[in-house]
Amino acid sequence: MPPLHILWRDEHLVAVYKPAGWLVHRTGLDAGETRFVMQTLRDQLGQHVYPVHRLDKGTCGVLVMALHSAAARALSQAFEHGATHKRYLAMVRGWAPESIDVDHALKPDDAPADAAVQDAHTRFRRLAQLTLPEPSDARFATTRVSLVEAVPTTGRRHQIRRHLKHLAHPIIGDATHGKGPLNRWWAERLGQQRLWLHAWQLTVPHPVTGAALALASGLQWPTRNTASATALNIANAAQVDHGAAAPAADWQRLLAGLPWQTAPGTR
Repeated sequence: MPPLHILWRDEHLVAVYKPAGWLVHRTGLDAGETRFVMQTLRDQLGQHVYPVHRLDKGTCGVLVMALHSAAARALSQAFEHGATHKRYLAMVRGWAPESIDVDHALKPDDAPADAAVQDAHTRFRRLAQLTLPEPSDARFATTRVSLVEAVPTTGRRHQIRRHLKHLAHPIIGDATHGKGPLNRWWAERLGQQRLWLHAWQLTVPHPVTGAALALASGLQWPTRNTASATALNIANAAQVDHGAAAPAADWQRLLAGLPWQTAPGTR
């Protein structure tokens, strides 16, 4: 098992890059999986680690673990009480709105029909859009997607995925809330089937000092004019390194290898 890429570490906490397809910890709901961040990081560091938040199996990016119980309590409370700031990047179907706030209450997953809904709020901003001159659906002559920044201000499970479905712009590769034929079309062209959701940046109060700790995944927004790229460069985006030692490699190729039209001032 390849080592996890450490983004930041002190004696109280560690931030790692969680690869897509890895579970945060063992669960009976996915008994066949063998890749777990918690167990791999424990063996890598030679000490116990404490989970304080989670990312879905398909989501990659910044994940924080505490290194002792007091730090775990402080960090868990910060996540529970909304004292963190999260920024995600998603590739979604169609041309998403330039910016939109979604205030759409959600029931917990697998909740009974009479379960109460929970407040849920996410801010979205379109960073780039793309049109490929080939159809993924026989009803349309082209295929459109957007890169969207998502900033959740509440922490409901699958909130970003469900809010984007609510907007009719589901995430590419979302097997639960997305479109199967479109997911398969993109998987064939990108050379992999995955959820295109990335935990880009996370700011948390340090569990001891309380100072804001800004953590980033390492994904860099391309600085060149990607509008000059051609759709043929989709082959570059398909050259994916599936190893955990290359954080954000698939996303970096996706950004650089396709003809994105970026919004002014995007980074």
